[in-house]
Amino acid sequence: MEGKMKSSVYDCVIIPLNKIHNRAGNITIVEGNKHVPFDVKRIYYLYDVPGGEDRGGHAHKELKQLIVAASGSFDVLLDDGINKKIVRLNRPDYGLLMVPGIWRELLEFSSGAICLVLASDIYTESDYIRTYNHFKELS
Repeated sequence: MEGKMKSSVYDCVIIPLNKIHNRAGNITIVEGNKHVPFDVKRIYYLYDVPGGEDRGGHAHKELKQLIVAASGSFDVLLDDGINKKIVRLNRPDYGLLMVPGIWRELLEFSSGAICLVLASDIYTESDYIRTYNHFKELS
């Protein structure tokens, strides 16, 4: 990405996902370009995160993501280089829409938490901004 990134932490919003209730259990369906504003090309999940450990600690140049607490809870620290905010995820029928150009850290995982991530593209190392100093230079 050339030049400065223009995203704000306020561009990252909570999206309610369709929860279908059934006495035998609930289901939430997420379809790309319907429930999220991008085509889903990769799905991954984090689990068995030891207490006190953090995840994330990077930004993306182009990638969009939806982050969901599929089980348990955790915090997402968002940083656009000027503003910071913390979003608590603790319901599997709500997701945090992540836009490009936002530094993120995943913190305070509850025991047994599962962080589900739907991404707009396949893994591409060149899309990652791995150091906060480099991120600050771009923001």
